[in-house]
Amino acid sequence: MSAPMRCYRHPDRETYISCSDCGRPICTECMTPAPVGQRCPEHSGQPQGVRRVAKGARRNPFEGTTALVTKGLIALNVLIYVITAVQGNGINSPGGSLFAKWVLYGPAVANGDWWRLITSAFLHANLIHIAFNMYFLWFVGSAVESALGRGRFIAVYLISGLAGSAGALVFTPTSPTVGASGALFGLLGAALVLERQRSYVLGGSAAALILINLILSFSLSNISVGGHIGGLIGGILCALVLSRFGRGHAAYTSVGLWGVAGLCGVGLLSLAVAYLKVRGYAQ
Repeated sequence: MSAPMRCYRHPDRETYISCSDCGRPICTECMTPAPVGQRCPEHSGQPQGVRRVAKGARRNPFEGTTALVTKGLIALNVLIYVITAVQGNGINSPGGSLFAKWVLYGPAVANGDWWRLITSAFLHANLIHIAFNMYFLWFVGSAVESALGRGRFIAVYLISGLAGSAGALVFTPTSPTVGASGALFGLLGAALVLERQRSYVLGGSAAALILINLILSFSLSNISVGGHIGGLIGGILCALVLSRFGRGHAAYTSVGLWGVAGLCGVGLLSLAVAYLKVRGYAQ
């Protein structure tokens, strides 16, 4: 017999039952018998026909997904890389005015360039760098986006990018840093939380992928260890906020005002860490 799942509304309860409409695991308290199978509370009284289509269209931007945000992020990263390659010294040596204005650099942040905390996540050092990151973004991002929905996904990605930049500044404030790795580690962190809640978005391999990539981070040169660790922490915190710290499920629990406030809190915490680290470099 396969291992039991956990109810998406009551993560402490094991169950072998899932909603016949959406596939989410539900306990006996949450299930409602249907003509075929069982339904979760959200689908037990779901409108049908035209009303169902209209409701689905309204919810789609945050719940329906075909990895559109992931594709958009990949396209944006590639576009920015092409611009910096043209402005710089070719495809393997990007640079120019955009690169100089967006790269993460502690003294520049201390003097007011706070946008660098997020813009640096859209810059890459060379062709191998962006190729690896974009492959990883597609591999992990499409799975996490499908689980979380577009709204939650983009929030986790951007806030993890901020957290990654804060971590990079903590470790190497005076070394120019670029890359989407912080945000990508944030997606791994979110996937870890989802898999702990029995949503196996990466086939149960999130913990192993995190361990392997952390080992590589410490083993290889020219890797932003702080960016990776900061992004990972940011992604885990975002997913925990979305799950109300274990009282719900990161993908299905309503975000609500407190959820939005919690996500903003993770972002503000990242800004505070960055500020405390770089304030001494202001001129």
